[in-house]
Amino acid sequence: MPELKIETIEMHTGGEPVRLVVGGFPEVPGPTILAKRRHAREHLDHLRRLLIFEPRGHYDMYGVIQVKPDRPDAHLAVLFIHNEGYSTMCGHAVIALGRWAVDSGLVPASEPETTVNIQCPCGLVRTKVEVRQGRAGAVRFESVPAFGFALDGRVEVPGMGAVTLDIGYGGAFYAILPAERLGVDVRRSSVRELTDAASRVTEAAKEQLPLAHPDDPDLAFLYGTILTDGGDGADRPSANICVFAEREVDRSPTGSGVTARMALQHARGQVRLGEERRFESVTGAIFTGRALREGRAGDFSAVTVEVGGRAHYTGRASFTLEPDDPLGAGFLLS
Repeated sequence: MPELKIETIEMHTGGEPVRLVVGGFPEVPGPTILAKRRHAREHLDHLRRLLIFEPRGHYDMYGVIQVKPDRPDAHLAVLFIHNEGYSTMCGHAVIALGRWAVDSGLVPASEPETTVNIQCPCGLVRTKVEVRQGRAGAVRFESVPAFGFALDGRVEVPGMGAVTLDIGYGGAFYAILPAERLGVDVRRSSVRELTDAASRVTEAAKEQLPLAHPDDPDLAFLYGTILTDGGDGADRPSANICVFAEREVDRSPTGSGVTARMALQHARGQVRLGEERRFESVTGAIFTGRALREGRAGDFSAVTVEVGGRAHYTGRASFTLEPDDPLGAGFLLS
């Protein structure tokens, strides 16, 4: 058996890690990106655990695997990995990927802005990377069609009673509601309190609010819950915390979550095309959101949202596994 050696570029966006695999990962077969996602889940999950879990990662680690695009207009295609599995969209990772694609020369730099098309499991995401003196900077991306799936849905949450929330899609589905409805505050409560409250909502919503997506049933799952401060991000940044996958806490404002929040605001008539909103995470990082144009996603009225943010490098890594290491395949302490 050949020696395992997986090479990565380490980045973060708003404090949320991005472990970008650039070498040593086996080719992921499949005619479509969703087929590749299924193959990775069914046949290569031991490598996800190795990269994401301890001792190389941690409970809140996040990663990106490059695969071959099946769209001719994509510069690259990716799968997203985390503590529970494989997401369909990740805005913070897309922002990092846009910068890396220009800095690495994968996409030739063009000033003042370079377009990088990234095929994600949810669809093609177009990024615009600012370039100054040959160096990539801030990144904006255009979402796949985003929509409000359910407005003012009600779920019974054990220990909390009936809770009203919205379900929005921004490349992934989220339950979204003001934190005060759960008796917590996104600016004052502890991360543990917020995580517990959000996770209870996610589990209740998964059981009580069936989801459907017009493109593919593989997209129809609730990724997590976003608790907000109740603001709309117009006059000052609206604080939120996203708890996704298996109680994983996003350090960034959550790019697909910002997209979903903007789609819900647009559905309620709270934001017009061209208007910018700002969203703040638990680290104080800011993403911008702007509704660009209206459209359709199956039977849903949809909107294309532009999200902006910045990513930074933190290092490089070369990961190996010794055959006699009883813990090297990965473990988590919860």
